[in-house]
Amino acid sequence: MPQSDDPAGNRRRLPRNVWVAGLASLFTDISSEMIVPVLPLFLTGVLAASPASIGLIEGVAEATASLLKVVSGWWSDRVRRRKPFMLFGYGLSNLIKPLFALAQSWPQVLVIRFADRFGKGVRGAPRDALIADSVDASQRGRAFGVHRMMDTLGAAIGPLVSFAILMAFQDDYRRVFWWSALPGVVSVVVLSLWLRDSRRGTGRHDDGATGHDGPENRPDAAEARAARPLGPAFTWLAVVATLFALGNSSDAFLILRARDLGLPAALVPVAYFSFNAVYSLTSWPAGSWSDRIGRRPLLIAGYLFFAAIYVGFARATQAWHVWPLFAFYGLYYAATEGVQKAMVADLVPAGRRGTAIGLVNGLTGLATLPASLAAGLLWQRFGFGWSFYYGAAAALAAALGLLVWPFGRRAEGVQ
Repeated sequence: MPQSDDPAGNRRRLPRNVWVAGLASLFTDISSEMIVPVLPLFLTGVLAASPASIGLIEGVAEATASLLKVVSGWWSDRVRRRKPFMLFGYGLSNLIKPLFALAQSWPQVLVIRFADRFGKGVRGAPRDALIADSVDASQRGRAFGVHRMMDTLGAAIGPLVSFAILMAFQDDYRRVFWWSALPGVVSVVVLSLWLRDSRRGTGRHDDGATGHDGPENRPDAAEARAARPLGPAFTWLAVVATLFALGNSSDAFLILRARDLGLPAALVPVAYFSFNAVYSLTSWPAGSWSDRIGRRPLLIAGYLFFAAIYVGFARATQAWHVWPLFAFYGLYYAATEGVQKAMVADLVPAGRRGTAIGLVNGLTGLATLPASLAAGLLWQRFGFGWSFYYGAAAALAAALGLLVWPFGRRAEGVQ
């Protein structure tokens, strides 16, 4: 796999946009992850929802986000602006999430979750494209690793806040939902004040140091950029990622499995914290490592980790087994989330990054609907083990797809 042409790239400071996007994600994930480990418990314990209903809620929500990622990524490429999409997406999600506290039935939760994921779908691809736009290729893995680290730091803090609220107010899930509004507001303020659209990547001022629009910024040039093919290597990666996603059901099933093993409700957010803590601590090193050795080995390792962890959840028999399984689950995320986005950015022209990232995110998110529905139905009809074995099999198939990568080494790393 080719190495970066700029060995000093990993030592240069990352630009402000990477840190601002990371801060916005940090506070949004504090808000979101206060809710994530609590929502399945609220659905089953308070609203009497079935595993199949939870699979439907999570599948529809993620499918919604996925469709919008495709559209918003393409649109942000066309208008050559990312910030408006991010402001709208983060604003909508953080406005709607506290309304879970008012829900009286699982269909109402579905509507609120739909709106929350609508916001995520609008912001996701433009944000990732902005990060790729803002850095040199030699820093791309590190930039995505830093963003994932900050995002997941918020995701680690959120469950701890939930744990404190549940302990203080005797498992009052609705109170958790109300308090989730506070970090959400901070996220939107951070974006509004400090984020700037990048001048590179989207085609704005890409003609050198003059600061004026050159030939690449004319309308006909924008049309030409939009028509550039994404290429067979990108297509192969998209297919493999979608294959994996067909077995990657909602994390809600991991939480239900933890409760099934006897973990107390108040400790579920703490177990989820262990996952996010490992994810946060290892995302930056994983991203930097991918800049040096390439993206594909880390993605393969991540898929194999996932398969092993899902088999572990299927075979677990004691409540204490939850803790190492959730911790190792963080390694899978660190090896795949930011690294996969960096690899997509490597494989496509700069002016197509929003479209490409949105397309991959869209396809993998759409696959969450059948994945979550299948996991819920398998659990309900045949037992929890079948849900996890199904996910492990899809991960092994995806790892095989990357192992037989039919393209040259140049198509694997930083270009």
